[in-house]
Amino acid sequence: MIRTELDVLVIGAGIHGVGIAQAAAAAGHSVLLVEERDVAAGTSSRSSKLIHGGLRYLETFQLRLVRESLRERALLLELAPELVRLVPFHIPVYRSTSRRPWMIRAGLSLYALLGALKEDARFSALPRGEWDALDGLERDGLQAVYRYHDGQTDDAALARAVLASAVELGAQVLKPCSLVAADRSRAGWTCRLEGAGAPARVHARVVVNAAGPWVGRVIGRASPAPPRRAVDLVGGTHVEFSGSMERGIYYTEAPSDQRAVFVMPWKGHTLVGTTETPYTGDPAEIAPRESEVDYLEGILRHYFPQHGGERLDAWAGLRVLPQGEGQAFSRPREVILAVDDEARPSFVSIYGGKLTGYRLTARKVMRRIERSLPWATPRGDTATLRLKPVDSVGPS
Repeated sequence: MIRTELDVLVIGAGIHGVGIAQAAAAAGHSVLLVEERDVAAGTSSRSSKLIHGGLRYLETFQLRLVRESLRERALLLELAPELVRLVPFHIPVYRSTSRRPWMIRAGLSLYALLGALKEDARFSALPRGEWDALDGLERDGLQAVYRYHDGQTDDAALARAVLASAVELGAQVLKPCSLVAADRSRAGWTCRLEGAGAPARVHARVVVNAAGPWVGRVIGRASPAPPRRAVDLVGGTHVEFSGSMERGIYYTEAPSDQRAVFVMPWKGHTLVGTTETPYTGDPAEIAPRESEVDYLEGILRHYFPQHGGERLDAWAGLRVLPQGEGQAFSRPREVILAVDDEARPSFVSIYGGKLTGYRLTARKVMRRIERSLPWATPRGDTATLRLKPVDSVGPS
């Protein structure tokens, strides 16, 4: 039986939605999560599959984000060893590479420092004698290769595991189910739901809008309308090729525009991504553009001319970034929370955020809404709850 009197109603079962459901249930609150399609049906199944500190964000001086992400990476390696694993990353530097060897060394040194100089945060320069073993990496003009380690995961599987943990803690789930309307009342929000098994109405003290690219659409269903932020949607395409990378992940620089692009092993194949293309259409209709697919294939052929893999699949996801001028790469990746009341929030909308930092995002949300919730006896701590693979998490 679905509860109709709730502490927290979460909209969206991407990584941030399931993370908030887990955190709220762990804090002892009654939680219902509703999702229109399925767990991780949007961007949380179309990411670069990395649990990483964000080495490239050092170029835009997002030091706090990198430090936090490295801490979360270390924690997830402990909590989810079957889902998150360290893999070697290689950075090849050529005569034509815009980032010179000293710049790479400086960035990796700072990365190691922000990672508390732990063994898994250190890097090394590969001797030339080992270059031939790097999956056929182009040798012409190659000046140096640096190796460090970061995490890789199955993003959708991680989201399912987090949701399964939330359900074990008492959270309830409805999918497919959508929020039709939400009306502000004195003690929260009266919400009308539509979906199999959904009650006609539920009352929630707090609504958390974790709908990702659909965040604005959910806000439009609330009355009075909560605050919204001006954002840009940026599409990111990945392409999957036959044939695998055996030595780890390669952090390459696109010859045409110097963007960072990963070439990585993925379920026995090779995954290349990602792009950053402004998008203004329906989020449900995001799809790879042929020009993006050609761009990524060109990078694979440039750095691995002997690869020979055929295109198997391509998919695209959406990032939600603060509206602004210039390239998407330079925009902040910090999560933004928009609330209806600074003192006692009852409606929180989440903008942006990273897969690696989902747990921190959930903690930030819980800190913002704690004054709006009744006292409860905690049932767990997300910093210690183990995460295990599950096939699916159904309605409860």
